[in-house]
Amino acid sequence: MRYFVAVAEERHFGRAAERLHMAQPPLSQQIKQLETTLGTQLFERTTRRVDLTDAGQLMLERARQILADVEALAKDVREVGAGAAGVLRVGFVGSATYRVMPAVVQLARRELPGVRLHVMGEMLTPQIEQGLLENRLDVAVLRPPVQSSELLLDALEGDSLVVALPAHHRLATAGGPVPLAELAGEDFVSYPQGSAVATITSEACRQAGFRPRVVQEATETSTLLAFVGAGMGLALVPDGARRAAASPIAYRELESAPEVGLAIAWKHGSRSGLIPPFRALAHRAVGEVRHGQPSLVHPPSPDQQERP
Repeated sequence: MRYFVAVAEERHFGRAAERLHMAQPPLSQQIKQLETTLGTQLFERTTRRVDLTDAGQLMLERARQILADVEALAKDVREVGAGAAGVLRVGFVGSATYRVMPAVVQLARRELPGVRLHVMGEMLTPQIEQGLLENRLDVAVLRPPVQSSELLLDALEGDSLVVALPAHHRLATAGGPVPLAELAGEDFVSYPQGSAVATITSEACRQAGFRPRVVQEATETSTLLAFVGAGMGLALVPDGARRAAASPIAYRELESAPEVGLAIAWKHGSRSGLIPPFRALAHRAVGEVRHGQPSLVHPPSPDQQERP
């Protein structure tokens, strides 16, 4: 697979062989053997370069992920072998980056010192869901809903959506909550379609009688708010995202503001013994952030777990 990825990225057997520090003939033989094993052609070969077939393009995408998983596995095994009590791979949505996750990580360092948290942030719920289903993540903090019945959810909190406006916008300094219908005709910057916040925003705007005119999408909350600060448009974001922006942005509450949830998610049947203590820490972190002091909130018992 490593040989294949090298050829696919270099589009040239000679350069790939140099990159791999090997001779070209055995590299060519290995690729031919791989194609024979798979029963399909992976490359279209010419005298000057090689190009991927459709099957080869699929192979490249999957091979990169498999090799990354192998490297992650090796790293995790080394850390546990060096004395770590365990490794927990945690994904989280971008809007949790600036409020909840820092508190979770601080609690984990203090109370689970032998556990290594591998955190992967600024993700969207669909990406997180796929990571959990493919066992690339052990647990996650995401925005429901999710699509798969294989995932279990443990609700953390609800977060009202607010409107983020460029500082010079006509609504930036007005008083009181903004009726959502007043945003009709405005340019919106948004999370990509399919994300939880984008879905809730679209439905709320529909109920207010208009369809948001999205001029730009951004996966990361920080990038989304940077676009708002640059005057590209306004955005509906969870209230907890206010801490993300260094740009000049005004935030206004919305009348009858739609709410987006925040939940812990993990795959049904997961055997990781680190998920229960992580859930407890996440609930405590939310309580501490909300009240400014340690919280005694505990996660629901297994029979109270919420399924999508």
